[in-house]
Amino acid sequence: MSRFECAPARAKINLFLHVVGRRPDGYHLLDMLVVFAEIGDEIRVAPADDLSLVIDGPFGAGLSAGSDNLVLRAAAGLRQLAGTTQGASISLTKILPLASGIGGGSADAAATLIALMRLWQVTPDRRALFDLAASLGADVPVCLDGRASLVSGIGEIIEPLPPLPEAWLLLVNPLVETPTPAVFKARAGAFSAKADWLERPRDAHELAAALASRRNDLAEPATRLAPVVGDVLAALAATPDCLLARLSGSGATCFGLFENEVAALGARNAVLRHRPDWWAVATRMAT
Repeated sequence: MSRFECAPARAKINLFLHVVGRRPDGYHLLDMLVVFAEIGDEIRVAPADDLSLVIDGPFGAGLSAGSDNLVLRAAAGLRQLAGTTQGASISLTKILPLASGIGGGSADAAATLIALMRLWQVTPDRRALFDLAASLGADVPVCLDGRASLVSGIGEIIEPLPPLPEAWLLLVNPLVETPTPAVFKARAGAFSAKADWLERPRDAHELAAALASRRNDLAEPATRLAPVVGDVLAALAATPDCLLARLSGSGATCFGLFENEVAALGARNAVLRHRPDWWAVATRMAT
């Protein structure tokens, strides 16, 4: 039987996101608290003579498996960095909605790097590896690191945090796309001040209280571009036991923060009773 490696591409959640400035090259400077959920896409790699990609899963139909796919770009970049001629047959099972603000493509690229390093048995220089990740996308480095972190700059400055308390998330997406460039372009007004994370919450309630003084600066422009985002946030906030409802990234995925699995699953059922056409998943927040 052929050897293979698997790696999860876990959903990336922005518990808060402040836009604090803009560089001369047009890239926005951010201040974010990033965590990961236990749900995500799945990457599987096996030995092959060249690089190839097949995509399946509930959200796989909208993706191209051509050379421009971020997964294949990550694989080609790692092969060059490691100085190897090995190939791989790569399978991506797409479980997360597309262009949804939870780092799906970035997480897929990071998981590809992790799985291929195991398959090819290569250990590139860490700095060079993270430079490769950054060249693929601003969110790829933090997805490669895979821990709760404060993230700043354009995504390249990562400060891992001590484990956060156990909590559950209800992820809800109305199955509309809110492309990141369009949301940033629609943002108006002054930049936010940086708000460093000094809290050490002991439980989900304290975590929600600390997050309440932060926000997602992209929520307003995302809601203007796709008013249904406001409907999702309202539906989450109206569920019993929801401690916080917020947009993740540029959307359109929103999340509710809950103390435990029972509360998160109950909220999921309540949301889907009213909007069965939405995507809604309860998942533990990885700590």
